[in-house]
Amino acid sequence: MGVVLPPPPLSMLMLVLMLLPVASASEAEHRLFQYLFEDYNEIIRPVANVSHPVIIQFEVSMSQLVKVDEVNQIMETNLWLKQIWNDYKLKWKPSDYQGVEFMRVPAEKIWKPDIVLYNNADGDFQVDDKTKALLKYTGEVTWIPPAIFKSSCKIDVTYFPFDYQNCTMKFGSWSYDKAKIDLVLIGSSMNLKDYWESGEWAIIKAPGYKHEIKYNCCEEIYQDITYSLYIRRLPLFYTINLIIPCLLISFLTVLVFYLPSDCGEKVTLCISVLLSLTVFLLVITETIPSTSLVIPLIGEYLLFTMIFVTLSIVITVFVLNVHYRTPTTHTMPTWVKAVFL
Repeated sequence: MGVVLPPPPLSMLMLVLMLLPVASASEAEHRLFQYLFEDYNEIIRPVANVSHPVIIQFEVSMSQLVKVDEVNQIMETNLWLKQIWNDYKLKWKPSDYQGVEFMRVPAEKIWKPDIVLYNNADGDFQVDDKTKALLKYTGEVTWIPPAIFKSSCKIDVTYFPFDYQNCTMKFGSWSYDKAKIDLVLIGSSMNLKDYWESGEWAIIKAPGYKHEIKYNCCEEIYQDITYSLYIRRLPLFYTINLIIPCLLISFLTVLVFYLPSDCGEKVTLCISVLLSLTVFLLVITETIPSTSLVIPLIGEYLLFTMIFVTLSIVITVFVLNVHYRTPTTHTMPTWVKAVFL
């Protein structure tokens, strides 16, 4: 006589019913992936007519301004490069695949525009393709890879630390000319919605422009999208730790002339002020780029202050020499006797 098994609990049946659509959708995505990439070549441009360009919608979103290296004149930024184009070979009907309208695939599986930063100051010019791209059933491809760029930036430190800088970032295709890729700028400026505020720099504006340039190396015309990043240094740190101490130490030079000659600290005070100003000048030298084209105003101020302090030391030594003269150590010059006596 066989054993009669009890019916499965209701919760088990509900769990099986819930997992059925998931398994069905997973199987549909598997079939769709095989259908799309069975004969796909990621090297060939996705155009039906070879004479037509691939239209690339491009936008840069800044996540963080990592740092501005004034000495080496390099700006380091954390960016997201949004790129949208249409690939006619990646279209499908959602009704044939359980209503699947979107699919995320590894970026190395599809064709991508080789957008690079032209004014890169680092050895790595291209972004990493380990992120995934979003495919839509209409053939639209959206790829937003993150990247950390080090771009060359000409630093003008004339008004340091109350200076403004204009750093440009030039993006474009390295191998495709205008006839192969048409860059379209999304918006009129860099996207700063997800920007993490910097403690040293404030972004004033970051407009973007599209250019078409013919280089000496090639006959074709190449397009690029250039962002001009206008940034302002936040001077509070340097004001408290550099400018105010310099001013206070400079005013101490005046006190030298109020000390009596019998006090033996006149020359010591002058030399201490001179050494302090030298230390501040060395601090500024380590911060600004080593160039002879521009000298910051604060550097000129410290230099002239050091000259005046040096003159005050010379005058103080002369005053002390005259004060401590006696008839036994010095005789009165003949011309003094003739003029004043």
